[in-house]
Parts: sequence; C-alpha cells; structure tokens
Amino acid sequence: MKIDIMIDKLTPCLIEISSGKVHQTVFSLTKKDDITGLTEKGWLFDWSDDDLRGTNIYKLLIDGDNTIQGLISTEIVRGAVYVHLAESAPHNKGAHKQFDGVGGHLFAIAVKLSFALGFSGYIYFEAKNMQLVEHYSKTLGADRVPTRIHEYRMEVLEENACKIIEKYTLEGDLNVK
Repeated sequence: MKIDIMIDKLTPCLIEISSGKVHQTVFSLTKKDDITGLTEKGWLFDWSDDDLRGTNIYKLLIDGDNTIQGLISTEIVRGAVYVHLAESAPHNKGAHKQFDGVGGHLFAIAVKLSFALGFSGYIYFEAKNMQLVEHYSKTLGADRVPTRIHEYRMEVLEENACKIIEKYTLEGDLNVK
C-alpha cells in the first residue's frame, strides 16, 4: 500500500475550519466495529482488508467525541514503525473539509509509537508518487530512500521525528497487538 494523504498543517490540535475553533485530540487502537463498512461511508480504503490484518490501526478522535477523524495502520518491522496506510475521514478531505491537521496528527501517532518502543522516532512508509515525496519532505522532513522494493520509500529520522512530536499535544493509548 502507498501513502496518499495530504499534510495540510502541522497543528498541535485539530482546527475547525468554519469557526477556527481548536479541538484537543486523542487516539486509540480501533476495534473491529470501528473499521467495518467504512467504504460505504465514503472512506477510500477498506480498513478491514486482509492486507491490514496483524497491523495496529489507530483512530484519531476529538477529545469527547467518538467520530473518527482519521486512521493510520502501523506495524513494527525490524526495529522501526512501518506505516502501511493513513487516511483522513471523508469529512476532512477536499475543499469543504471540517478540520485542518488530521494528516500530521496521524504521522505523529506513528512517531510517538516509535519513541515509546525505543526506536528513536524512526518511521518509514511508501509515498504514492513523486509529488507526494516532495510534499512529505517539506511537511514532515521525511527523506526519500529509494530501494528495490519501492522507488518512493521515505523515512523520518530522529531529528525530524522530535520536531513532529514536539508540535502535537495528542494523548492516547499506544497498546500494540
């Protein structure tokens, strides 16, 4: 799977576009009920797909509200956190989205997990195309690491991971399966 999520703003909280109101965020592992049937609700990816079985799928929420704002799938692979997939909720995409900051928050969850596991914030993922490689380089400080496996592989090293995690106030449960 390739990552295709825009990082609109690096914000400590989610910002409601219509009002400018700031909302504190929390995250936790999803339950099966959280991810079943999301494509029927406008999500692009089938989060219950077998390809994501065995990964840790986290949901981003506004504190006090059970509406999922975004999802990220991670896996611990050889001393690092690999990001399989990240997606903003349908209501957080496009010209009429509800909140700014979802994409950055999702990557912050992965970085936070990496630090908690003793991996110095190191995460890696595959971008969908060269335009997104440039976007992730600018917004996350990610570096391109072309491999035989994937030409758009990217990584976030400790220095930039620290910058990401310092920006966010999100709290949550990092339990892994």
